[in-house]
Amino acid sequence: MTLLQVRDLVKHYQSGGLFRASGPPVRAVDGVSFDLAPGETLALVGESGCGKSSVGRTILRLQDPTSGSAVFEGVELFSLDRAALRRTRRRMQIIFQDPYSSLNPRMTVGSAVAEGIEIHRLARGAEVGRRVAALLQEVGLDPGYADRYPHEFSGGQRQRIGIARALAVEPAFIVCDEPVSALDVSVQAQVLNLLADLQRDRGLSYLFIAHDLAVVRQLAHRIAVMYLGRIVEEGTAESVLRRPRHPYTVALLSAVPEPDPGRRRSRIVLTGDVPSPSAPPPGCPFHPRCWHPSRNERCSRERPTLRTVGGTSTACHYAEETPLPEGVGEPGGTSTPSIA
Repeated sequence: MTLLQVRDLVKHYQSGGLFRASGPPVRAVDGVSFDLAPGETLALVGESGCGKSSVGRTILRLQDPTSGSAVFEGVELFSLDRAALRRTRRRMQIIFQDPYSSLNPRMTVGSAVAEGIEIHRLARGAEVGRRVAALLQEVGLDPGYADRYPHEFSGGQRQRIGIARALAVEPAFIVCDEPVSALDVSVQAQVLNLLADLQRDRGLSYLFIAHDLAVVRQLAHRIAVMYLGRIVEEGTAESVLRRPRHPYTVALLSAVPEPDPGRRRSRIVLTGDVPSPSAPPPGCPFHPRCWHPSRNERCSRERPTLRTVGGTSTACHYAEETPLPEGVGEPGGTSTPSIA
């Protein structure tokens, strides 16, 4: 069963401005496709600027797509009018990256969490307050905090408030837009554990957007790696982490800190800058920075498509020959969450 089906999603932004002539569009998302099952977490990872946040926001219609299709619970999201979209949004929510700016400083915590309940008429009167109290308790906060304002809380507490606000309308699908990147490492683990518990108890599906593969290891069932607006590798979390095939994925994994001081890891340092999304290079978009020993003129002429190599779908002409540096990959496999 598929909860969300995204096909050939494209989002371009017009460049230029008031005092500058318009140029070629910025190809933030350039043909992204994936499926998401109920109770599943798909991690979308890549460097800043690769288009992963644009994917999440476009699916939720926080911005309109350039083209493509997104079918959620059997409904084509991009064809909905304003009234129908508002009803559907009860089933789709987002947790923002910045827990400081995502909350209205003039609203109490209780008002912020209750807003969605009241808009969608899920409860009235005293029942609203009871629901807010239960939600705060579910995310690990004292229900008595409902009368306080956001500035009275730490970053981790604010993110828990943001999670409670997302849960208030009883969604089936949540876009987690780098929800722990602004938090301390110790708090990150607490929030990730909370998200895992909520998924288990509520059957939630997550599109988990991140740039850190060490973070998604804990939560993801599947991983999709983005580069310059396209998915370049996709597979189960175990297969991507154990035996990555795309040179970009290998480079990302080589940059993950190694907690075991007795284990050596060879680091791959990518040279050059990320190409402009307004003028992507011909052929493979990664070829100007690629370290693959088999790289040749074909890479600069012919754009590779996703194909199955080993346990992953990989967009690389020479994925079968991609070497693994010392310490990268997990020959013994890795434990990943199971879908209930």
